[in-house]
Amino acid sequence: MAKKLRVGILFGGRSGEHEVSLRSAASILKAIDKKKYEVVPIGITKQGQWLTAGNAQALLVGELPVQEPVPAVAIIPPSPAIKPAKKAKGLALAAAAEPASPALDVVFPVLHGTFGEDGTIQGLFELADIAYVGSGVLGSSAGMDKDAMKRMFAASQLPMTPHVTLLRSEWTADPKKATRLIEKKLQYPVFVKPANLGSSVGISKVKSRADLAAAMDLAASFDRKIVIEEGVGGPGVKPRELEVAVLGNDAPDASVVGEIVPDREFYDYASKYDATSTSEPVIPANITAKQAKQIREMAIAAFRACDCSGLARVDFLMEPTHDAQGKKIRNPKIVLNEINTMPGFTSISMYPKLWEASGIGYSQLIDRLIQFALERHAEKRETSFSK
Repeated sequence: MAKKLRVGILFGGRSGEHEVSLRSAASILKAIDKKKYEVVPIGITKQGQWLTAGNAQALLVGELPVQEPVPAVAIIPPSPAIKPAKKAKGLALAAAAEPASPALDVVFPVLHGTFGEDGTIQGLFELADIAYVGSGVLGSSAGMDKDAMKRMFAASQLPMTPHVTLLRSEWTADPKKATRLIEKKLQYPVFVKPANLGSSVGISKVKSRADLAAAMDLAASFDRKIVIEEGVGGPGVKPRELEVAVLGNDAPDASVVGEIVPDREFYDYASKYDATSTSEPVIPANITAKQAKQIREMAIAAFRACDCSGLARVDFLMEPTHDAQGKKIRNPKIVLNEINTMPGFTSISMYPKLWEASGIGYSQLIDRLIQFALERHAEKRETSFSK
C-alpha cells in the first residue's frame, strides 16, 4: 500500500482575515481525500501562537479555551549535516510537551492577508525546504502589495485604471498637498485602498472631496502605503466586477469568467461575508466570447507578470453597457483590478466555483494544487544555490 502524503493544513493567523481563513480550512479539511493524504491541522491564533492536534481543531470551530499561553510550534528545517534518527523529509512540526511529529511532505497554507499571503510565511517554507501550495515569496508579496502589483502590470503593458500611490507620512504631513495631487491626476469617484490588505478591508468609494480625508485616514490606519484608483465608468455608474481563477505553474490555465453582482456600491467586506448580503455570483458571466477570451488571456498574463504559481484569482472591472445618461457604451473598456494569490477557498467561494464550472470539482482541485506544489518544489531542487 502506497504511503500517504502527509499534508499540513495551515490556517488562522494574525491578519484581519482570520475568520475567513478558518472557513476556508474547514472546507478543505472536510473535502480532502483522507485515503490519499494524512492530514495535519495546524492553527495560528490571532496572537500568533501556533497550535497542533486538538488545540488546532478547537481554534477551527471557535472553541479554544482560555488557558496559559500555548507553546508555539517549533519549525525545524531538515539539515544535511545532521542525520535524523528516523528518515524524514520536509518540515518537522513539534510542540513543547508533545512528542516529536513525523515531517510534513507539503503544506497547504490557507492564510489570507497579512503574514500569510504576503510572502512572509512563504519565506519560512523556503528556509525549511518544504513544498507548499501557492505562489512563492515574490509572487505572494507582489500580489499582496497593490502598488507593486500595478508596477508589474504596467511593465507587462496590461490595462489598468489610472491611480496614485501615497505614503501615510505624505498624507499626514500635508493633506492639502496630497489632495491636490490626487485631484490633478484622477477624477471622482475614486477608490481609496490600503496597499497591503485583502477582503476589501479599509477600502472606501469616494464621490467628492468632502469624503476624501476620512477615506484616506481609514486606509492609512491599515497600511503605510495608500493606493487611490479612479473609478471605471465615471460618476453615477457601477462597473461590472468580473473574476477569473488561474491554476498551474509555468503553463497555467484560466477558468471560465464569472461576475459578482454586489448589493452595495462595490463588493466590500460586508457584501462578501455579511449573512444578510444579497450579492450574487453569476457563472459564467454574461459577456461575449471575444470578451471572455480577452479576459482569460489577461488573467494568465497578470499571473505571469507577478511570477505567481499554484493558484490565483484575478479580478477585473468592465464598463457597464450604458453610461449614467443611459447611452449605450460600445466596446466597454476592461481593466485589471488586482490579483489575489490565496483567495477564499470554501466550497462556495468564487475560486472553487469558477473551476467547478470549468470541469474541476472541489476535491479534485485540492489534489491539483498539492501536485503543483510538489512539482514546483521538485523543479526548484534542480537549481544550484552555491558553486
